[in-house]
Amino acid sequence: MDPDTFRSDIGVDVYWRRRMAALVGVLVVVAIVAWACSSSEPERSSDVQAQLDGPPTPDPIVTVLPTVTITPSPSPTATRRSARPAAGAKRPGDACDSSDLVLNMQGQGDVYTLGSQPRFILTLVNIGKVMCTTDVGPRAMEVRITSGSDRVWSSADCVSGDTDDIRKLDRGIPYVREVEWDRRRSGGDCTAEREGARAGTYVAVVRSSGLRSPKTVFHLR
Repeated sequence: MDPDTFRSDIGVDVYWRRRMAALVGVLVVVAIVAWACSSSEPERSSDVQAQLDGPPTPDPIVTVLPTVTITPSPSPTATRRSARPAAGAKRPGDACDSSDLVLNMQGQGDVYTLGSQPRFILTLVNIGKVMCTTDVGPRAMEVRITSGSDRVWSSADCVSGDTDDIRKLDRGIPYVREVEWDRRRSGGDCTAEREGARAGTYVAVVRSSGLRSPKTVFHLR
């Protein structure tokens, strides 16, 4: 700077005080502007962030996870109760109920000439859920032959000794027995001479424990 400048009328001290005041004023203005900018920035930042973000986006990992429903485990008491068999449930080896049995009889022929004897196949099937036992003896499973109202012959007539025949019936496996009729009448008097049956039409059925098979019709010649 030219040294002659400091020789003006205002003096050196006045000159530097004016320069310092102008510099301080500039600094004050800059500070005010900086404070205003910094105070408004958070609001603009938060507004912009809110507009950009919108509704919160779900986490993609959480989105693909399956929904799990938790079922309470049954208490030990409930488990023990459910494990008990129902009251009255049939156990293997119990006596068969008539509702669990199917009884049938089939004749080996329709016409029997003189000298040939009628034969029948008896079947008893257990259709229950478990194996059961039943009596298939000649009295418990009776074959009866009639002709009209005439009772001609019965397998239960004149049977002596132990007539019980207890069998185990597995589910679906039939008990099979063959019965042959000697073409003679039977009755209450087992000591009397048995009379031969006459030629004609006869009906045979088998009965057991409240069951009755369909009729089997045949003819004697």
